[in-house]
Amino acid sequence: MSFLGKLRERMFRSSSKLDEGLDALVAADAEPEAEAEVETPPEAPVVPASPTSAPPVVTPSVDVPEPASAKPSLLSRLTGRREAPRRVLDDDMIEELEDLLVQADLGVETALKVTANIAATRFGRRVTTAEIKSALADEITRIMEPVARPLPIYAKRPQVVLVVGVNGAGKTTTIGKLASQFRAAGKSVIIAAGDTFRAAAVEQLQVWGERAGVPVMTAPEGSDPASLAYDALTRAQAEGHDLLMIDTAGRLQNRADLMEELAKIVRVLRKKDETAPHNTLLVLDATTGQNALNQVEVFRQMSDVSGLVMTKLDGTARGGVLVALADRFGLPIHAIGVGEQIDDLSPFDPADFAAALTGSDSA
Repeated sequence: MSFLGKLRERMFRSSSKLDEGLDALVAADAEPEAEAEVETPPEAPVVPASPTSAPPVVTPSVDVPEPASAKPSLLSRLTGRREAPRRVLDDDMIEELEDLLVQADLGVETALKVTANIAATRFGRRVTTAEIKSALADEITRIMEPVARPLPIYAKRPQVVLVVGVNGAGKTTTIGKLASQFRAAGKSVIIAAGDTFRAAAVEQLQVWGERAGVPVMTAPEGSDPASLAYDALTRAQAEGHDLLMIDTAGRLQNRADLMEELAKIVRVLRKKDETAPHNTLLVLDATTGQNALNQVEVFRQMSDVSGLVMTKLDGTARGGVLVALADRFGLPIHAIGVGEQIDDLSPFDPADFAAALTGSDSA
């Protein structure tokens, strides 16, 4: 199955998903088809025959047509299919559409911008669900196209990729998948297991390293992550690796001590290479919704985030926050994930994402 197929199948399984909401939005106040009234001729009075009268004259029966609906359109007559319900795009519908987009986590500002652009060319027109979905998909694609960029690969060796995020966002699996994909593309990769406080994270990276044929540097539990990062960069330089990917401990954005530890890793790396890290990937969990905006704000201050990866789009109806992120920050979105397998992490495609989010066929 293609990644787009997985995206459509797995994305937003909640009953509140956006495409179902759009169906209900149009159907809620759609204009019903009028039915034409056809009068039935009155029955002729029955006159009893007298014995002396002439034989009755038999009148041929005339079929009375059944009551018919209002005249269908040419398209429906040609195809034999009933036309889709339509609703006038008025102020009430626009307000309902805004509410629906906010519920899908696009955020108030982005929802207002999207609906205003749709209304600019369609206000007062009768629209179908398919037309609204297509228009939404076009607007979302337009917002996200400028930020859809794969992780850049530089000529400089080693290229240091620092991966950050809160607890449970999916950093470790994202590193494993990216390392495996880069290794398959012919790049020499080494991983530093910088989450020295969680043994499970180290073990998980070691499994991915074995699977991809990528070495994983570790340190005793509780060791200084900055020291491990420095040693890993020293080894990567000595061995001529193309990429050094550094995992970090999950940290809440409101813990100043943990955020300072992250800043320390950056300072130590720059003692070895003043341009490092060359990429700082912030991994976001789609199920956190609007809280992802706060995470981006704080992590940008502490670690100069250069790009985003969003995971767990297969288990939430709240993936619209990715649109809000693109609209507010304009940071590159490198990849999205919809599962645990190696091919469930894919470069971000805005048209595919917009189609899956809205239930549109426009992709």
